[in-house]
This record gives sequence, structure tokens and C-alpha cells, in this order.
Amino acid sequence: MEFSSDNWAGATQSVMAALARHTDGFTPAYGVDPLSRSIEQKFNTLFEREVAVFLVSTGTAANSLALAQYAKPAGSIFAHEEAHIAVDECNAPEFMTAGNRIFTMKGEEGKITAQSVRAAMDCVPEGVVHHGQAAAVSITQATEIGTLYRLEEIRAISEAAKSRGLPLHMDGARFANALVSLDVTPAQMTWQSGVDVLSFGATKNGCWCAEAVVFFNPDDAKGFEYLRKRSAQLFSKSRFISAQFEGYFENDSWLETAKHSNAMAQRLAEGLKALENVKLPVWPESNEVFPIIKRADCERLKQAGAGFYEWPASDLAADEVMIRLVTCFATTPDSVNSLLKILQK
Repeated sequence: MEFSSDNWAGATQSVMAALARHTDGFTPAYGVDPLSRSIEQKFNTLFEREVAVFLVSTGTAANSLALAQYAKPAGSIFAHEEAHIAVDECNAPEFMTAGNRIFTMKGEEGKITAQSVRAAMDCVPEGVVHHGQAAAVSITQATEIGTLYRLEEIRAISEAAKSRGLPLHMDGARFANALVSLDVTPAQMTWQSGVDVLSFGATKNGCWCAEAVVFFNPDDAKGFEYLRKRSAQLFSKSRFISAQFEGYFENDSWLETAKHSNAMAQRLAEGLKALENVKLPVWPESNEVFPIIKRADCERLKQAGAGFYEWPASDLAADEVMIRLVTCFATTPDSVNSLLKILQK
């Protein structure tokens, strides 16, 4: 009954098999090996255009370096107040951008809107030295509470960003989960909707440590190789990140694992919905579920060995707590059923 995080799971068999295939022999280092070149081409095919792709090891590195490429002196990066870059990355984006700040916005269901972006940008007026400079807009897909931006929402936010000449960054830590839930193509969810740079996450969906920064206009990536090297993200044995992506994409494994994760979240949500002692304030659209339960039930889950995190929330009764339950490729129907059984009175 492990629902703490999709980071807690291991790697899929296809990823591990690919790592094993490429462990023997010698090949050029620092990402100029044939396998890494083939993965770069795979990203071109995946996104239906030529992109500039840089492999890194963590989502924090991908987000921070992507934003650093567009950083400005005294820059402001606009994002939701619960965004990973604002809450969970130890201020790495500020550090990597040489002091750009994350200008946060409230937003229902974990999302910002075109209107909130325009209002936030108005707080950093152009040409007023006392307020600094608007630098970028960032959205998270899927969001931190498991909801999704529809394509029209992404386009509207992109248009708002472009009204000030700002790039739109997408934190795609759970990119595959969002993709299969919306039933769209990678191109449709990114550059065709106005996204300029993507942090392409794979670790949460079955890789060991494989992420990528994808620039949809290769000219925007000029000089990025130096940022990656300076941040210690240019691996000498880069082929092992590439090998993970080979196994990840093989036979559309990445889409199947995401579908399974989402299906387990739906199974969990449906079961929770049927319980009188549980509230579901937001219906899951990817692989995270945030029920409100009684504190006594929370303790019973812990005592039974269920893994999860308590989650901050407002407007709770004194005897209530919100918890986060995350499903992944390794989640089984039996584990979902076991958790639901504990909550049944």
C-alpha cells in the first residue's frame, strides 16, 4: 500500500533492460555517442519538428536550467503559488537564474489563468527599474494537485506571456500522465499550444534518473550547453541517461505506464467517492488523489502500513486532514483495494 510518491517506485523492466544492453563496451563520452544522438532524433519525431534537447538527471535541474536560459537581471518568473519551482526545489531556480524571483499567483485547481498572468505582469511594469523585469511564465502539467491544463488554457496563457515577449515554460514532471489523460499528441500539448521550453519528465513514470530540457525553437538554446556543464549536469557517461529513454520510449512503454498510473488513480478515487467519511474536493485527472479524511482514519492507515503524505489544506474541520495518494506504474489493484478496505467503516 505505497502511495507516498511515484518517485518511490523503482524503474520499469524496459528501462532496466535498456541500461543492461548498453553497459558493456566503449563509446564516446559527454553525450556525443550514437545512442544519445538517436535519442535526440527520437525527440524530433515525438514532437513532429526539430527541437534542441538536453538530457539531465533531475527535474529540479531541468526546471532551473530551462528558466536560467531566459533569465534577466532582476527578473521575475510567474508561476502558481503551489508550483514545484516555488515550493519544492530549495530555491534552485532562483540560484540558477542568478537571483530571478518566482512571482507566485493564486489559482483554483492548482492552475493559473491568462487573466492572472496579465495581472501579475502588471505588477512588474516594463521599463520601471524599481520593479525589475518580467522574464518568463511557468505552468505545471499535470499540476501539483493532479489537475490538467486544457489546450485552450495553455494557448491563452501563452498569448498573455507573448504580450510581454515572455517565453512559456512547462514543467512536465508528469508529462506522460497529462498527455494520455487529455488524449492529445506531444506536439499539441506543447509548441502547437505556445509552449517554448519543456522540462520533460520521465523519472516519475518509470525511469531511474532521466529528464530532458526541450527547446521548441532551437535558436533559443544557444549557449545552453554551457549552463548545463556549469551546473554539473553534463554526465560523462551520458549514454546511461539515453539508455533509459530508449527503454522508456520502446514499444510506447511510457504511454502504457502512464495509462496504468492514471487508471489506478481513477480506481482509487471512485472507491473513495463511495465512502461517507471521505471528501474529494478535486477530482483527479492524472495520478494524484487528494482526499480529506478523518484524523482517526489517517492514523488507522498509518498503523496498517499505508504510505502517503499529509497535505496542507485550509478550511478543514478540527478532526480532518488532507492526504496525498500517488499512483504509479507499480501500483496494483490489490493495493488500491487494501487501502479502501481500511477506510471502510
